[in-house]
Amino acid sequence: MSIKHPIIAITGSSGAGTTSVTHAFQHIFRREKLNAEIIGGDSFHRYDRAAMTAKMAEEEARGNKHFSHFGPEANLLGELESLFREYGESGRGMRRHYVHDEAEAVHFGTPPGTFTDWEPLPEHTDLLFYEGLHGALQNGAVDIAQHVDLRVGVVPIINLEWIQKIHRDKALRGYSTEAVMETILRRMPDYIHYICPQFSRTHVNFQRVPTVDTSNPLVANDIPTLDESFLVIRFDNPRGIDFPYLLSMLHDSFMSRPNIIVCPGGKMGLAMQIIFTPMIMQLMDRKRRAR
Repeated sequence: MSIKHPIIAITGSSGAGTTSVTHAFQHIFRREKLNAEIIGGDSFHRYDRAAMTAKMAEEEARGNKHFSHFGPEANLLGELESLFREYGESGRGMRRHYVHDEAEAVHFGTPPGTFTDWEPLPEHTDLLFYEGLHGALQNGAVDIAQHVDLRVGVVPIINLEWIQKIHRDKALRGYSTEAVMETILRRMPDYIHYICPQFSRTHVNFQRVPTVDTSNPLVANDIPTLDESFLVIRFDNPRGIDFPYLLSMLHDSFMSRPNIIVCPGGKMGLAMQIIFTPMIMQLMDRKRRAR
């Protein structure tokens, strides 16, 4: 953790909704005129798209049917921890981009499914913001969580997470439902061993719970909307959290435990704004004082 060079990490699995949370943070950064360097976790995958496909086939031929991006072997976790450590110490580090689609290919000048070259971070950033799978990971000698000043988990209940992933991968990648479920099942051991434990190390967790029937995610015709959901917000340390203020701002909300507030899903954007803005500004105040 660092006072002069703070780091924020959003952690959640594929299909959890971390991109929407990132957009909420970007609104705060723009409004508060903060220069945040945003790091995508997929830029620290070990293999590009073609190489990952080949590696999965190789592992399956060896009897390993669960090789996935969720696990440590498919990622450059040591390099990610090094980035966080170096940024916390000096505000510097090396990063690259993963090119997702044709639009990004035009921007970065390299084909979809590949990485750009490594390059130094821009100078004079206010903070580092990470969105990906491993922002709160502790695994053997690798301890990424220790370097992060604000760790946020995004965790829909599992059936909702599957519905979101099925719909996204079918719409954006042309996958069949069966192919998406095969991916989910292949990743499950790594999900349990490497993704779930991170949500016990986050400072704040956002878990969306639908109020419609999601008992069979394979036949869901659409994704439950925010207005068809409740949002369960868990604070690791409730000390200093102004719960009466949050309850007054988030109408129809209530507290289910001393460190948990439950609010309508449609209030998700507002909840993030009023919860994280003071947390971010506190980090910035500490940064200014340290200078």
